[in-house]
Amino acid sequence: MDRLIFHVDVNSAFLSWEAAKRVREGLPDLREIPSCIGGDPKSRRGIVVAKSIPAKKYGVTTGEPVSMALQKCPGLVCVPGDFVLYERCSHAFKDICASYAPVMESFSIDEVFLDMSGTHLVYPDPVALAHEIKDKIRDELGFTVNIGIGTNKLLAKMASDFEKPDKVHTLFPSEIPAKMWPLPVRDLLFLGKASEQKLVQSGIRTIGELAHYPEDGLKRLLGEKAGHQMHQYANGADDSPVRAEREEAKGYSAETTTEEDLVTYEQAFAILLAQCDVVSARMRRDGKKCSCVGVTYRTLDFKTRSHQKKLANSTDVTEEIFAQVKTLLYECWKCQPLRLIGLSLTDLTSDDFWQMSMFEDDRKHEKQKMVDGAVDDIRKRFGNGMIVRGSTMNTAAQVARKARAQMDHKK
Repeated sequence: MDRLIFHVDVNSAFLSWEAAKRVREGLPDLREIPSCIGGDPKSRRGIVVAKSIPAKKYGVTTGEPVSMALQKCPGLVCVPGDFVLYERCSHAFKDICASYAPVMESFSIDEVFLDMSGTHLVYPDPVALAHEIKDKIRDELGFTVNIGIGTNKLLAKMASDFEKPDKVHTLFPSEIPAKMWPLPVRDLLFLGKASEQKLVQSGIRTIGELAHYPEDGLKRLLGEKAGHQMHQYANGADDSPVRAEREEAKGYSAETTTEEDLVTYEQAFAILLAQCDVVSARMRRDGKKCSCVGVTYRTLDFKTRSHQKKLANSTDVTEEIFAQVKTLLYECWKCQPLRLIGLSLTDLTSDDFWQMSMFEDDRKHEKQKMVDGAVDDIRKRFGNGMIVRGSTMNTAAQVARKARAQMDHKK
């Protein structure tokens, strides 16, 4: 029996969730006016995280600076993000989806896969069922979703990206030639810009042309693994399961987008220390250590750069990880203005092996582990806000002083 997979995707999630809240408060619907989520319109800082359809008609794009969006659309309504609201709305729509599905996989904050295979006796009409789920979310929660239906995750997700909003679409194998193959190759799931350029330069412009191109030729163009994968996807083949539980983490990461440019190491290190504190605590909670540390940053021209280093010893100690992060940033960043910075901890292990060296102070290592253990224990019992590292606290104080100074100046 064929599998039956639904992909449920919230339409313009952050903007829809904010709009639904405002409608309940009697305010104008952000979805019906030129609007965006991201930044402060008074300071013209930040980037566009989500935009309304009317804003899109002015050329406003996701990821561009708010200042640029306001140039395109001077009347644009800009609303700062509210991640507490987003988490609440995410849980609410996922609870509805889970009430229908034997197996649900949370793909992101605003997307889920539902494995409806074998439910034909309960739900004989999958399209009618998708409409029921979609309408229930709209009527009870006040925002809309698209639902794609297919025989695998790839086809279901491709289908959910068809016409929006508040729609149900199918993409079964028999529909691939008519619905998927005429699309440009850039619309194929997981196909990156670099691969798209290579394909277009070779005369492969549609998914159908990609599907019919010899696989050996694609491997020469894109590489052995990517060539095979893209050939499979273009023909609608995907056997990845819908996973009710997350796979064991292959790494831990954190990124921060700032409202103001980062131009000094001091600014960057304050954020990276806070990230190290959170991410290493998550890693310790899972009983893991990392053997590779990386830093990532994005410049104002939207170019992203990364730098990483293998460690002689795997570690879960915050201060040891932060020392490596500082070294990496010194090596790769020359203080050009940034708006995004982050770190990653990969090559995970569960062993407790520690390679001793006559040049290392093992007592310092053990002391730092004890500090981390004490901090983790306090947070576990009393909450994350009960204890912060000194450097992070100092940074918060500096931000507060700056805000007060700006308010005093305005007075």
